[in-house]
Amino acid sequence: MIPRPEPTPDALRAALAVVAPGRLDEMQAMKDEAFAKAVEWQSLSPLRSWILIWAKEIEIARRADLSTRYAQAENNLEDEDPAIAREALRELSAVLEAAMKAVRE
Repeated sequence: MIPRPEPTPDALRAALAVVAPGRLDEMQAMKDEAFAKAVEWQSLSPLRSWILIWAKEIEIARRADLSTRYAQAENNLEDEDPAIAREALRELSAVLEAAMKAVRE
């Protein structure tokens, strides 16, 4: 497991290059969109949101416990049994909440 990166664009990009390099283009596209919105809205909110989104994504990817739970729940979202699908949705929410809590500490 890599250490939790600082909440800066460069640190998040470097961490993503290690834990999920296939998502670098997605990260860059979202960053470009966030910067465009920041200029349009004259607000830093889109940039803060971008940092939180990617800090959360990296937190899930860098921690085996969260990434395993996330993948298993994601696989069960489309289950024919509604109870299994509901539990999967609950589990996804729990993983996202745990990751967000960790990056806000």
